[in-house]
Amino acid sequence: MNGSEAEDGHHELPHDHTHGQHGSALSEMDLRVRALESLLVEKGYVDPHALELLIETYEHKVGPRNGARVVAKAWRDPAYRQWLLDDATAAIASLGYTGRQGEHMVVLENTPAVHNMVVCTLCSCYPWPVLGLPPVWYKSAPYRSRAVIDPRGVMKEFGFELPADVEFRVWDSTAEVRYLVLPMQPPGTGDFSEAALAELVTRDSMIGTGLPKTPESKPGAI
Repeated sequence: MNGSEAEDGHHELPHDHTHGQHGSALSEMDLRVRALESLLVEKGYVDPHALELLIETYEHKVGPRNGARVVAKAWRDPAYRQWLLDDATAAIASLGYTGRQGEHMVVLENTPAVHNMVVCTLCSCYPWPVLGLPPVWYKSAPYRSRAVIDPRGVMKEFGFELPADVEFRVWDSTAEVRYLVLPMQPPGTGDFSEAALAELVTRDSMIGTGLPKTPESKPGAI
């Protein structure tokens, strides 16, 4: 789904600004998964340390660092940026980032006039190869409804506010299509290396609920 913002959403979005689990109740499905996990560990079928390593890999190594590298390369390389916009699946795969949760990717470019936000209204479809595991708030029912009816309000609750004349577009992920937001490059970073630029890219900026970090040093210091 592609739509413009709605102005009258007033439901509270339960998340803290660290985007952790505090304040977010587990869904019935989450409780079932945890119960199954405990049973498998108890029976000796699953090594809890291996499970923790798998989660750590997807949350902090597979993504969102992979996505940050994609964005940084697009900022530095105009040809790659165009390829990314024309055929995101192939462009992302060229960097080695492929997988079942990223078989058909579409990249949405933010501009001074348009800001994109991604949601999955039916469940929690998410591009694992580039962003890792979805955060708890992304899977919550309040986010899934609020992002559609009040995207500007949602972003404000995440700590960011854009000018009133910026158009918000909300995109609904599906089992067939996963989205990645290409945020605008922060000003004053034209001379930054890809590695330095990747450090400025946040997970939330690639979902559309946030912006890239602002560099603390001048380009010449990088």
